[in-house]
Amino acid sequence: MNRILSLILLIATAGLSYADIPSGYYQRLDGKRKEELKTAAYQTVRPHTVVTYNSLFPTQFPKTDVYPELYNGQKRWWEMYSDMVFYVSRGWSGMNREHSFPKSWWGGDQNEAYTDLNHLYPSESAANMAKSNYPLGEVMTPTFNNGVTTVGYAYAGQGGGAAQVFEPADEYKGDFARTYFYMATCYQDYTWKYTYMVQNGTYPTLKPWAYELLLDWARRDPVSQKEIMRNEAVYQIQGNRNPFIDFPELAEYIWGTRTTETFYLADQGSTITPPITGEPELFAPIDGSSIDLGEVAVGKTQEVELLINGANLTSALSVRITGEDRGMYTLYTNSIPASQVNGDTGYKLTIRYTPTAVGEHNAALTIYDGGFPAGKTFHVDVHGKAYPVPVLTPLKALAPENLSATGYRARWAAPAEGEVVDYYIVNRTRHLPTGPVTTRLDAEDLFLDIDDRDENVEESYTVQSVRLGYESPLSNVITITTSSVLRVDVPEPLWVTDVPGGIRIMISGEHTDLIVTDISGKTVCRRASVGCNEIIHLPAGLYLVKTLQSPTPRKVLVK
Repeated sequence: MNRILSLILLIATAGLSYADIPSGYYQRLDGKRKEELKTAAYQTVRPHTVVTYNSLFPTQFPKTDVYPELYNGQKRWWEMYSDMVFYVSRGWSGMNREHSFPKSWWGGDQNEAYTDLNHLYPSESAANMAKSNYPLGEVMTPTFNNGVTTVGYAYAGQGGGAAQVFEPADEYKGDFARTYFYMATCYQDYTWKYTYMVQNGTYPTLKPWAYELLLDWARRDPVSQKEIMRNEAVYQIQGNRNPFIDFPELAEYIWGTRTTETFYLADQGSTITPPITGEPELFAPIDGSSIDLGEVAVGKTQEVELLINGANLTSALSVRITGEDRGMYTLYTNSIPASQVNGDTGYKLTIRYTPTAVGEHNAALTIYDGGFPAGKTFHVDVHGKAYPVPVLTPLKALAPENLSATGYRARWAAPAEGEVVDYYIVNRTRHLPTGPVTTRLDAEDLFLDIDDRDENVEESYTVQSVRLGYESPLSNVITITTSSVLRVDVPEPLWVTDVPGGIRIMISGEHTDLIVTDISGKTVCRRASVGCNEIIHLPAGLYLVKTLQSPTPRKVLVK
């Protein structure tokens, strides 16, 4: 695929057309250099509206990642990971919501970065799986190559210690470079779990090898019309922009050849002008834009924080929910002080969606007052879609693959036919001497790679599916001992293992009427109910354990 050919209908013979940047939006950057410039960019772009994960494919990606021209008379997704054709009319089958800047690098928490559209792209699922959480780099020996995405072993000096690297096609190298510049700036205050390309600290945040590579890619693949249009679409949704697209030389001032120079807006050839002194302005939200609260089950509540940011307001802004389905939405306040709107970080207005009926619900947020002329209003369309409460069946956890002293791949079977799943939860329990410690980990595919196993610590996992905030019952338990992998896979599983000073109960769900007897038949312990991973302290000896759900006794020897 050739970028110029793919854009020919879009730009014809004209040059690149930059969208108008709101006056005053980048004013903090003016007159700054190097570290101070990066922090000024951080202060500018960090405040933004945080969209919901469930709204990405149905609502946001159609605005940000669809080719402008038709293909065989249809719209198709513009994804940068393969040359396959995915029609928008067919939904997102075979595609993933890809964090181009891997979410595991900050620990995977569902924070502002988790759904930041500036680094979220639709991706063909096989390429997404192959690239894993590898850093960007140039591949010397490939292990995966679909013609657009290449994964493999990096050249010397690249990779930051990762096993492999991900190299995008030449036509998208600049896109990914500017994406990473943005992430290293917008989230420069994060503490990183994986430091292949980043290091803790507000400057430079990117490691030297990383920013040198990204600068090279950005120089060789300049800003495209695709990036310009996408940046504007993201701004309409989130209320923030990628400054490395608006100012292609900005990265050079922060990490590259111009770090000794001062950045002046007037020198950048943009449409930036000083703010209009005394006249109220609203930078975010954009008048006529929309916000989607995603898919919600009836009775559940979804909240979104909408950034309200401006300058020169002289009185409080008034906000109201109007429209046909206004009863489905509530605001925490109807008045926002001017000082908060004018402030550097703006004001986050919480919009709550609590549907009482199945269907699509449309309303509007109306904004007025604040010193704007009488009758002047701003409108933001508000959408949400409610579904019946989902019925989720338990998943079947499978024995892990790629078991080693340091890791393994947890696996599970696909959900029942017809069940829609948003994502999966892996409940990983490490059985430490001080007691079990369980961590909940999110996964999009039918597996999750664990890379911090301690071969001297026994651990287990169960799996659940999640749809619209509802979780399925726990799956069966897969236990990884210090020496082998044991699998619990019977209709009513009960497995018992010895631990120092007693036994551990491994079950699926909750069992009742647990009875422990010694070899003579004497009952030594009885409990009305018992949960997975519970430990029962017993003296050394041979015991039989059963529950109402698993009446066949299990034998266990406590040493």
